[in-house]
Amino acid sequence: MRILLHICCAPCSIVPLQSLKAEGHDVTGFFFNHNIHPYQEYKRRLDAVKEYAAMVDLEMTIMDNYLVEEFLAAVAGDPANRCSYCYASRLAVAARTAAEQGFDAFTSSLLYSRYQRHDEIRKTGEDLAMQHGIAFHYDDYRTGWQEGIRISKELGLYRQQYCGCIYSEKDRYWKP
Repeated sequence: MRILLHICCAPCSIVPLQSLKAEGHDVTGFFFNHNIHPYQEYKRRLDAVKEYAAMVDLEMTIMDNYLVEEFLAAVAGDPANRCSYCYASRLAVAARTAAEQGFDAFTSSLLYSRYQRHDEIRKTGEDLAMQHGIAFHYDDYRTGWQEGIRISKELGLYRQQYCGCIYSEKDRYWKP
């Protein structure tokens, strides 16, 4: 099966990519992350994804559109629900791209993180799959959490310290 793998960052893509390839899937990476703030962080993550893709010979589709204003406009009024918008907006672009490019399915490296809401990601992915006439490939990649960390450190990949948006950065660093 040809699968488009939405990649939020290089370290989170390691285990999903290995798993998908081990299952015999033909995988193409996809980078679209308009939530990442500030721009230097966005650039570091994009560069790390390109570096890792080159290491493992992963074909990539990159939407290098830094649309942070769009993200902030959508979540500023209700930051507590930012993750729902973030999942839906990025997965919608991945689903549309996968359908337009003739993939059989799409999935996301968000499913690797033990900090993300898997049930919501799965439901969002499945709903978008129905809308776009394509499959959403769900797997719980959290079982490889420690392995992914180990490999990313061995490879010297940039490892970020927060999810990506300005609110997650605040949650990570600001301790009142």
